[in-house]
Amino acid sequence: MSETILAAEPTIRLATFLGILVAMALWEVAAPRRRREIPRVIRWTNNIALVVLDTVILRLSFPILAVGLATMAEERGWGLFNNIDAPVWLAIVASMLLLDLAIYLQHVMFHAVPGLWRMHRMHHADLDFDATTGLRFHPVEILISMGIKLAVVAALGPPAVAVLLFEVILNATALFNHANIDLPRPVDRWLRLFVVTPDMHRVHHSVDPRETNSNYGFNLPWWDRLLGTYVAQPAKGHEGMQIGIEQFRTRRDLWIDRMLIQPLRGPASGHALDPRGTTRDSTE
Repeated sequence: MSETILAAEPTIRLATFLGILVAMALWEVAAPRRRREIPRVIRWTNNIALVVLDTVILRLSFPILAVGLATMAEERGWGLFNNIDAPVWLAIVASMLLLDLAIYLQHVMFHAVPGLWRMHRMHHADLDFDATTGLRFHPVEILISMGIKLAVVAALGPPAVAVLLFEVILNATALFNHANIDLPRPVDRWLRLFVVTPDMHRVHHSVDPRETNSNYGFNLPWWDRLLGTYVAQPAKGHEGMQIGIEQFRTRRDLWIDRMLIQPLRGPASGHALDPRGTTRDSTE
């Protein structure tokens, strides 16, 4: 079973990724939430080129990725769920919840540690907010994130199917919650009880550091609510809020060469421990 999952992983992930990306792009054209400020040709070509570069570097840097490690852990008896007598369904559900919590905590860490923020802020420096923003991460951040994910998988020993489901859902929700789509407000209020919505995550991309350092969830919204990092709406509203960070605001900064050297440029201001980065209180 695990070997079948491992063999099918690339096809499943690629098909899901392309399907969701095309669906979000069409939805953005049909019902955009905000007016587009930057031509798509600039942002899309560079954001997609970056994800291709990230994928190549990741595959060359790691001999095994998360699903493969889960399969190896199962064969060798590594990790929590390979050493306790838990029903398979419970191991799958618990593994997916714990993996999602790990991603949330990792995201908080990348905002709290100035050196890590230097890399992560490239994701925030996009001047518009759409599905391709969810692909825009520095290669070094991708490598660190994979190292953390592999450590969590080794410690948990989750079923391989749980890791595959988690990876597919996380990629899909990252495209969805970065999409510039106009969900009806009642639908958004209901949906964000179960999944991070575009309006919820857009707050995280506000130029205001108090809003940047909130709403860290990518998939499940519960960790933000439980751990006090939830901000319901941006102070200036979704149409009035400014996207990005203060340091990089030219169109030239959207090109892949500039994105790759952003960690080396300027101070690491705006991180979560910066005195200006205190999350404001807000309620629905």
